[in-house]
Amino acid sequence: MKNRATKFISLALCTVVLFAAVGTSVFALTGEGKEGEDENQETTINASAEAETSKDETVYVLAGADGTVQKIIVSDWIKNAMAADSLEDKTELSDIENIKGDESFTLGGDNSCVWDAQGNDIYYQGNIEKELPVQMSVCYTLDGQAIAPEALAGQSGHVTIRFDYQNMQHEEVLLDGKTEKIYVPFTMLTGMLLDTEVFRNVTISNGKLINDGDRIAVVGIAFPGLQEDLAISKEKLDIPDYVEISADVENFEMGMTMTLATTELFGAIDSDKLDLHELSDAMAELTDAMDQLMDGSSQLYDGLCTLLEKSGDLVSGINKLAEGTAQLKAGAESLDSGAAQFQAGAAQLSSGLNTLNANSSSLNGGARQVFSSLLSMANTQLSEAGLSVPALTIDNYASVLDGVIASLDDTAVYQAALEQVTATVNANRGMIEEKVTEAVQAQVEAEVSAQVTAAVQETVTQAVHENEAQFRAAVIQQALGMTVEEYKAAIEAGLVTQEQQDAVNAAVEAAMQAEIDARMQREEIQAQINAVTQQTVGEQMQSDEIQALIASNTELQVQQAISEAMSSDAVQAQLSAAAEGAKSVIALKSSLDSYNAFYLGLITYTSGVSSAAAGANELKTGADALKAGTSELSAGAAELLQGIQTMKDSAPALVDGITQLRDGSMELSDGLKQFNEEGIQNLIEAVDGDLDGLSNRIRVTADVAKHYTSFSGICRIRPNGVRISLRAV
Repeated sequence: MKNRATKFISLALCTVVLFAAVGTSVFALTGEGKEGEDENQETTINASAEAETSKDETVYVLAGADGTVQKIIVSDWIKNAMAADSLEDKTELSDIENIKGDESFTLGGDNSCVWDAQGNDIYYQGNIEKELPVQMSVCYTLDGQAIAPEALAGQSGHVTIRFDYQNMQHEEVLLDGKTEKIYVPFTMLTGMLLDTEVFRNVTISNGKLINDGDRIAVVGIAFPGLQEDLAISKEKLDIPDYVEISADVENFEMGMTMTLATTELFGAIDSDKLDLHELSDAMAELTDAMDQLMDGSSQLYDGLCTLLEKSGDLVSGINKLAEGTAQLKAGAESLDSGAAQFQAGAAQLSSGLNTLNANSSSLNGGARQVFSSLLSMANTQLSEAGLSVPALTIDNYASVLDGVIASLDDTAVYQAALEQVTATVNANRGMIEEKVTEAVQAQVEAEVSAQVTAAVQETVTQAVHENEAQFRAAVIQQALGMTVEEYKAAIEAGLVTQEQQDAVNAAVEAAMQAEIDARMQREEIQAQINAVTQQTVGEQMQSDEIQALIASNTELQVQQAISEAMSSDAVQAQLSAAAEGAKSVIALKSSLDSYNAFYLGLITYTSGVSSAAAGANELKTGADALKAGTSELSAGAAELLQGIQTMKDSAPALVDGITQLRDGSMELSDGLKQFNEEGIQNLIEAVDGDLDGLSNRIRVTADVAKHYTSFSGICRIRPNGVRISLRAV
């Protein structure tokens, strides 16, 4: 079996070169953080520029240090290539907002989002709760023992950090006559910068290390699901689905890690044109791309040579710093002279403050007498207003007046008036209830009378209709001079028209109704109705339902009476008087508060004068200490100048470090040459030369990659390929 590391580097560098070949732009956000803080993940759906409306999508995922997703924010860019006035998109986002312009939108029930674009591109964002297509988990060990990331900060020992990637996105496809699960081919690139003062003896599985002296650049690569997609045995070629970094650390602290996931490696493949010959041509193009990469390494080497040339400017800067330090020493000597003048001024200040302090007692006494006079006048005003309160003093006036203001508050006065009105109305509740009972009884009598009358009429109607034959015979005899039998025979013979029949029927109905009305007007019927009505009303008035109705209407009338009384002129005048009284007391307290603030300020001022007088003496003492300090500053400036000189002497060592970095870039260029000669052939050997079978699997894998075009939902606007970058702190 071939060396696994060699095969991995071959595949990884193939991926990097293929990215360059299809014109993909890769971006990564940078920043700094500390271990234990949240991880930020971001997903970017990148689009190529075409002359039609399309959409780019960026998804920012906030996650914990272990990779657990906390929040996803999606930013969409609709490219209005045709300058349309209206753009319709379909999205699963919530809390949508325009982040760059003032164009408005209408959100439909089918998740359609119609923008009033006015010919402009649209930039908007929203939130979504949805499983990521690739899930990342990060675990940490210290000296072989698992440890939480927040507990790892500041620790020392042998640390291992492992990034595991699980592909959650796949399709069922038909391949060589069989249905197989093909994962969306995501390429995962993880990178970070490690401080060499913290991290030593760094190693990486499935990746590459680049050391610039102060920092180590770590780059790892993984292809979750690709092993299964290409059906390559792990014994022949173990395609990694994780990245693992190990190092000896001192006071663990790590900055940001970045992981890029993209489908563009396979999405850029034209599966319709892919065949054995195309794959062979791709290998040739890969070789050409490698030549370009080696050219880039040469440019890196040239850049470091330029840096080496500029190191002389650094040495010159150190010389200028030494000159500035000499000027600092001269300034320190001038400061020492000024300190003497400051000492004399401090003595004069102390004398003036002692004089002010001697008059402070008389000033405080006069202010207190004025305050007492103001409080006496306030007591008189409150008494004349009819308010009985304790005598106001400097100590209690605020609490006493606050109590008066509270008692005159609109709410308090209104509540007192309400209680008084309520008591008065409740005293007349019996009379109100009596009137309500009379009204309810009248209503019940009317309803019962109508019901009893209707029942009696129904009985009378039934009795009359039982004699309908008699009424019909009489009508036929009177109208046609026929018996009922003769009338029926005439109808059968067609001698009676339908109009005559209808007239007979109407006459029968009219005769019966007249009989019903006559019977209902009989005295015995009316007496029966009245008797039943009175009995029923008496029973219903005693029922729980009627008594509850009486109680409810009584309470309603009581509340209405209270409301009317509260709206009366007398009550409103009482409330207005209380409000005016409150304003007067508030104004009185405000004036007393103003003088109290002055009085307290005066006490504070006089106290401060005393403290300032004492402080002035301390200031003079401090001035003496300042002068002594300026002498020490002058001596320190001399020592600083000596240190700068030492830095100047160390500049050659810095130049040597840059030289070593330049030499390291040359080693990188040599390594790329070795890959160009050996790595590509190893990839072909991993499939036992079955390029035809590999071509078929690449074809279906490329098709699956093209199908995954959107994260936030099915687009009505043409979507483009998906790229995911994960930022972890």
